[in-house]
Amino acid sequence: MKTDIILSGVGGQGILSIAAVIGEAALSEGLYMKQAEVHGMSQRGGDVQSNLRLSDQPIASDLIPLGSADLIISLEPMEALRYLPYLKKEGWIVTNSQPFVNIPNYPDFEQLKAELDKLPHKVVLDVEAIAKDAGSVRASNIVMLGAATPFLGIEFEKIADGVRQIFARKGEEVVSLNLRALQAGYDLAKN
Repeated sequence: MKTDIILSGVGGQGILSIAAVIGEAALSEGLYMKQAEVHGMSQRGGDVQSNLRLSDQPIASDLIPLGSADLIISLEPMEALRYLPYLKKEGWIVTNSQPFVNIPNYPDFEQLKAELDKLPHKVVLDVEAIAKDAGSVRASNIVMLGAATPFLGIEFEKIADGVRQIFARKGEEVVSLNLRALQAGYDLAKN
């Protein structure tokens, strides 16, 4: 088993929390894991990206070569498209449908949508709306994680345990909210 994942978005969207939950789940499965992060501009609303490599065999590098990613998980549609050169031909994109317009020359939304529509393997969700229905728009990243779970090669319950571990210090109410968000994303992706 080997899964190479690119996580992308904009600073403050919770990309690193997704990576932490997946990492926790992978370790509980006895998998090897390597991670590399780029988040220097995150406080300014800039690009945040993380390479996450999971395997049942030792991993030599934490960087994913071009054309090798099995999955791109993105909380921002333009950021999903930015990393397309890294995606395998048969790879999947799981992305938010709603843009985070943080630059003056942000691409036309209809053009972004048209580019996403061309992709053969994708799950595109309005994660903010789904998270709001689950209890809080702040759980959008965990909705996205739930939608990506069918493509991770890790059981849903292990991901749910990762959510419990990562958010436990914030209290049972926050854990419950995030578990609802995880389930909502997972249910939509499975359908």
